[in-house]
Amino acid sequence: MRVLMMKRKYSPALVSGLLVGILTMTLFTGLAHASPPAQGAGPHTELTDEDCRDCHLDVADDWSRSPHAHAYDDPIFQQQWIGLGSPDTCLACHTTNFIASSGEYDAEGVSCQACHGTATANHPPEIVPTKADTDYCGSCHTTTLSEWRKTSHAVAGVGCMDCHNPHSQNSLFENPDDLCINCHREGMGDYLNDLHVQQDIGCVDCHALVIPPEVVPEDGIVPTGHSFSISPQTCVACHTDALHAGFKLPGYENGAAQANGFHSSTEVAGAKPFEQTEDETELSSVQQIQALETALASSRVSNLFQGAVIGLVLGGSTAWIVGQNIRQRAEEEEEDDL
Repeated sequence: MRVLMMKRKYSPALVSGLLVGILTMTLFTGLAHASPPAQGAGPHTELTDEDCRDCHLDVADDWSRSPHAHAYDDPIFQQQWIGLGSPDTCLACHTTNFIASSGEYDAEGVSCQACHGTATANHPPEIVPTKADTDYCGSCHTTTLSEWRKTSHAVAGVGCMDCHNPHSQNSLFENPDDLCINCHREGMGDYLNDLHVQQDIGCVDCHALVIPPEVVPEDGIVPTGHSFSISPQTCVACHTDALHAGFKLPGYENGAAQANGFHSSTEVAGAKPFEQTEDETELSSVQQIQALETALASSRVSNLFQGAVIGLVLGGSTAWIVGQNIRQRAEEEEEDDL
């Protein structure tokens, strides 16, 4: 009889606890498997640069300090542009998505959309393609592209992003000389013992030296130092005294021959033509989608686990509270009977 009474006392407690636990787990399971809100149903279907910054913090930080970010508000550009009468042609490269017929543009400077195109609200998980490559960079950096096409870098397929971070526009190596040596390992023995190295003069000091023209073009576009060639003007830029003293430079007897042939092979150590096949592009996209799906599945499992734990805690707590109330009520009834 007492066993039957105990069952009656604790059955409501167990039932209440189970119900609370099941409801909690069901709630979290629903959240875990709930379909995402319909993309494009919000106030806009295209993502803005601000949306990009919400996730890509490091990239946005690099970009914010780059010449691309300030291509429009740069004081030097503004001075030259206004001096030319503020022609619309300049805005094709100094703004994003400039429309010549209306004079309108989406953003000042070179923003995310300029190189990545328009990202829809389906990103992520939809992949945002990158339309930037060497030729695309050259659509604005015309002088740089023209210089580069004449170099051994172009022959070997070494493009802009093999040397430059596209977001900060800095060298991929903190020391630009390390970037050069990363590929041009052969033929560096003589250079490392050269007087230039002893004077802390590196590769780019000669090979990327920009000698301003005597007359600056009206548009302000001057050489950018991407021909990587050595000319007499390159040497004279530093050795003016030696020039007037009869070319009494170290190694003068065979200096001309060294200047023409010194580590100037058109082959880059270990370099291969930079060609990304369509299959590689598709594989990369598939891998990224799989990574996103894996992350989503992991999130769902995490939600289920959390739901189970919280359900057990709430269910157990509810059962204990209800059980205590039933016990207290039973004791009070027994006292009344006595």
